[in-house]
Amino acid sequence: MYKPQIYTQLTFEDFNQPVGLKMNPENRWIKKADRIPWGELEKDYAKNFRNKKGNVAKPLRMALGALLIQKEYGFSDEETVMQIQENPYLQYFIGLPGYQDEKPFDATSMVHFRKRLDETTLIEINEKIIAFNTQAEEDHPDDDSNSGTLILDATCAPKNIKYPTDTELLNDARTHAESIIDTICEENQLKKPRVYRKKARQVYLNLVRRKKKAKKWLRAQIRQLLNFVKRDIHVIRAFLEKGYLLPENHQIWWETIQKIYEQQQYMYDHHTHSVANRIVSFHQPWLRPIVRGKAKAAVEFGVKFDMSMDNGIARLERTSFDAYNESEVLVGAIRRYYDRHGCYPERVLADKIYRNRQNRAYCKVRGIRLSGPALGRPKKNEHPDKTIEYQDNADRVAVERGFSLLKRRFGAGLIRTKLKNTTLSSIALSVLSMNLSKLTSDFLRTFFRYLFIIKNSCFLFRNSPVLENLAFVQ
Repeated sequence: MYKPQIYTQLTFEDFNQPVGLKMNPENRWIKKADRIPWGELEKDYAKNFRNKKGNVAKPLRMALGALLIQKEYGFSDEETVMQIQENPYLQYFIGLPGYQDEKPFDATSMVHFRKRLDETTLIEINEKIIAFNTQAEEDHPDDDSNSGTLILDATCAPKNIKYPTDTELLNDARTHAESIIDTICEENQLKKPRVYRKKARQVYLNLVRRKKKAKKWLRAQIRQLLNFVKRDIHVIRAFLEKGYLLPENHQIWWETIQKIYEQQQYMYDHHTHSVANRIVSFHQPWLRPIVRGKAKAAVEFGVKFDMSMDNGIARLERTSFDAYNESEVLVGAIRRYYDRHGCYPERVLADKIYRNRQNRAYCKVRGIRLSGPALGRPKKNEHPDKTIEYQDNADRVAVERGFSLLKRRFGAGLIRTKLKNTTLSSIALSVLSMNLSKLTSDFLRTFFRYLFIIKNSCFLFRNSPVLENLAFVQ
């Protein structure tokens, strides 16, 4: 149940401060609160609650504000609630009418906040916050000419899981299969069948404790682990054929156990270490290995996503747990740019993988300059403009800087959520939090306000190398 708020924007003067407390109106959390159109977001958020019965849900400002605070500092759910309880600026940010010494909500409510504010909702909120802060400052061309710069790149947000190995996955499958067998026997007063769990445990311990593992010896141990899992699967299938039912969580385990066994048996039979849609985590079977080829980690396990930068503002273009070709994202990103600005970008800065024949043809028809050299062997009389190439490479650093901020400062460097939907919403929340911090800064506000003056009235500054080196300048 949700009670729509008759919303009036809470101002700093309306916040009840206890005697002896003098708050600074220039505090960053007060500035951030002023940069969010709470009233408009509240109306859209209320539409998601159709049931008129039950407990009343917390308002959007409290839910979104708590998640942004958590993303800013990297707190746990319990620590986030305690910090809000102790800090009047954070209480103002989440919309409390005045300072209070009680907890505004229980720490378990943070789970519901993450589920309600899913990836799609957070992307829409991100767009509305950007429009609220830039609608009077953006410079649109009067004609149909292209204008602006779109920067595009992809990265991976790794998940907080232990490094996957065949032995660990098989052991997880075995132990959870034994738990399913125990549950069925206890609920139906059945005698537990022999599954040799002590022997299986000893084989696993001998394997993980051994420092040097010969290839032939390791293969024999994996064969034993496969046989233990196979025995458990046969026992569970026999129970299911007799009509015994599994709880919902055990049904998910059962499907994962069978999939892990099939993949591991296939790799064992074919003497390979790769298989399609390989499971790397028992409790998060939707995760996939993402081959990055970076010096730090050749393979990462998490979410691959494309992010675009437009006038210094970041937007999610695509998120996926499976590896994909980044070139598929470019056309959609350009179309969304057109929907926002009413014109195509003058140039698109992207990696080599985006510059295939289809994307280059798409950009050429629309008068968009796609950075980088043409495909194929260079022509004899062709002399590329080194100044333009250098400038494109310098400006494209903005998206790399955005990735660095997301991972170092806003929690995208290690995703700790457990569910599939909350993992995607965590990445969207990181992008939203980064944009809000940029919009709050004095530099970016001044930049948006005077961008059209610098571009249109002063030829000297318009050609200044200082301004050209700014990644935001078109």
